[in-house]
Amino acid sequence: MNTAVLRTALDAVTLPHSQRTLGGEKAVAEIRAEGQGVHITLGFPYPVGHIEAELRTAVAAALSPHIGTAPLEITIHSHITAHKVQPGVATIAGVKNIIAVASGKGGVGKSTTSANLALALSRMGARVGVLDADLYGPSQPTMLGVAAAAPQQQEGHFIPVRAEGGIQVMSIGFLVDTDQAVVWRGPMVSQALQQLLFQSRWDDVDYLIVDLPPGTGDIQLTLSQKIPVTGALVVTTPQDIALIDARKAVDMFNKVNIPIFGVLENMSVHVCSQCGHAEPIFGHDGGKLLAQKLGVPLLGQLPLSLPIRVAMDAGQAAELAHTEPALAQAYTDAAWQLVQAVADKGKDFSSRFPKIVVE
Repeated sequence: MNTAVLRTALDAVTLPHSQRTLGGEKAVAEIRAEGQGVHITLGFPYPVGHIEAELRTAVAAALSPHIGTAPLEITIHSHITAHKVQPGVATIAGVKNIIAVASGKGGVGKSTTSANLALALSRMGARVGVLDADLYGPSQPTMLGVAAAAPQQQEGHFIPVRAEGGIQVMSIGFLVDTDQAVVWRGPMVSQALQQLLFQSRWDDVDYLIVDLPPGTGDIQLTLSQKIPVTGALVVTTPQDIALIDARKAVDMFNKVNIPIFGVLENMSVHVCSQCGHAEPIFGHDGGKLLAQKLGVPLLGQLPLSLPIRVAMDAGQAAELAHTEPALAQAYTDAAWQLVQAVADKGKDFSSRFPKIVVE
């Protein structure tokens, strides 16, 4: 068999739910003819578990005219690496990429987005962590169903709590009485955030989702100056007042050289559970227009949904994939765009260089 012909056919295969091709992604790692059969190895810089079945079908269809009925074996693997962060900020042991989920305004569904993106990434095959950086109102333990858990301590470090899908979760909600107000000044908040992040023993996390509080205050400033952030995504609702605040969040990230990977529009439309009537009660396409203005992808337009609210309150975010597959697919589609945007960013090679000590 002519491997050059096979490679040409493979390079033209389009990745499911994407405009990318195997050739453009340099995904064909090996083509090996063994006996009467062919073995193909594909490698990707992002998780592809959610499209693996479709991808195998597409590859088999592309090669069929060239190999006929010969046995075809396809091996697919992902190798996720660390990508560039702000200059002068040290990387974190056990964490490859940090994704900040931000909004300028409260109540737009940022924490819900963070939890569901983490679950989507986990279903795709990534190793995922969630850092609940909303120290005044931690909600990730409740949403991810681990509110009753507590992180163990080992050699002065916290061991993050494991949620559904192996997601590693760390939150101030594990350490303080959630019924009591956290009355801390800015420096205390900043110190607490750094301790939660740097003193947690993260276990080979591909993507750490950081659920930020709303606004552009002390926690966001600490994040930009002290924490190695790969990039951010902005959550907004379509209404004008939310978009005004979302633009402030975008401006903050631009000023500290943290790229925006995309915009996710939440509560884009309300669909009546009784009659099915759809009504954009918070406005129409505001997030889409913001994404266009910024020149970044619109990661999704999520509806105002009762099942999502019920699942988040009940700590059953993971069950949405079974009870509301269409909603879960919307988050998976957003996560798919996100990991491609991360992979397009330059890689971080700082760990390969020795430290220079002047004595």
